[in-house]
Amino acid sequence: MALYSEKVMDHFTHPRNVGTIEDASGVGEVGNAKCGDIMKIYLKIENDIIEDVKFETFGCGSAIASSSMATEMIKGKSIHEAMRLTNKAVAEALDGLPAHKMHCSVLAEEAIKSALLDYFQKNNIPYDENDFPNSEHAPQCE
Repeated sequence: MALYSEKVMDHFTHPRNVGTIEDASGVGEVGNAKCGDIMKIYLKIENDIIEDVKFETFGCGSAIASSSMATEMIKGKSIHEAMRLTNKAVAEALDGLPAHKMHCSVLAEEAIKSALLDYFQKNNIPYDENDFPNSEHAPQCE
């Protein structure tokens, strides 16, 4: 059995939505220095819809694939739909990740939520603090 699914390999070798967005509506950056995985997500939001999303990821193939898949999953969605994206959904969309690489999908979820929080704060939009992960607890990696 292969360590990585075909979808993981496809998103790693042909990542979607790579880059930056100038004047982004929201930007989120998360990472774990121990692993070396760092993700930065840029959102362009109009009328509560994510019109565009880009990412920059420094990390392993699983981190890049998770970032790529996560951006595809939220592009064109409402900010409320994007808030509900979970690391489990990202991993499932990639047809699974090895257990020791699940932290990569957690980082993708947290980067998106960090960018949404940035958007809410820049625009004085009320939000529930419980909807956002505690950035001080970085996912553990092996």
